[in-house]
Amino acid sequence: MSGLSKSKLIRIDLGLSKYEECRQLQKKLVSLRYQKKIPDCLIFTEHHPVITMGRGSVRENILVTHDELIKKGVGLVEVERGGDVTFHGPGQAVMYPIIDLSHVGRDTHLFLRNLEKIIIAALEPIGLKSRVKDGLTGVWVDDTKVAAIGVAVSRWITYHGIALNVTTDLNYFKLIIPCGIGHLRVGSIESLTGRRLELNFISDLLAEKFSRNFGYMIEKISNLPSLLEGNETLEP
Repeated sequence: MSGLSKSKLIRIDLGLSKYEECRQLQKKLVSLRYQKKIPDCLIFTEHHPVITMGRGSVRENILVTHDELIKKGVGLVEVERGGDVTFHGPGQAVMYPIIDLSHVGRDTHLFLRNLEKIIIAALEPIGLKSRVKDGLTGVWVDDTKVAAIGVAVSRWITYHGIALNVTTDLNYFKLIIPCGIGHLRVGSIESLTGRRLELNFISDLLAEKFSRNFGYMIEKISNLPSLLEGNETLEP
């Protein structure tokens, strides 16, 4: 991935956000990135409870009715990312890379594999030995899935990304068959280690591993409206 050496990466920390608002923000950043008005970006957030259905979703993988979801305060959104049904909610570290793949060979499959490597590297310092599973996308600790990955690409600009369960309420996953995989469990860093780590700490680890993997210099954004006006330079 040397093609991104010394490139500037804008880090955006949203805190707790509404899923659809964040989705529209991603689309705006994708457009600006395609126009070369901003550098590559990395969004960190956690969402209010929501189930999202990717392009490969099967409705039967949602195990409750829409009315039941409303009663539980869980949203339901069909989205353009790859993959099946998944859940987002508080206590989950969500990372959305807005990356121009033109600089790295326009290989979406390789980008997904790199995201898996980044998560594995981020989990290592907290004592979790994780891995991938043949034929499946995501990251696992033994047979427990801790991170889901699903991306979309528009004109070779990526959006959507990863969701790593940190202190997530795992009961929400009982509402679905996560990613269509019914025979394996979903877990969190807290459920696997007994430690309740801060999301910011995990986000920092992900950002550091992401920048090291792709050769970025991270710059935190202090003025999001200015970025959305295309006022950030492309130089490091």
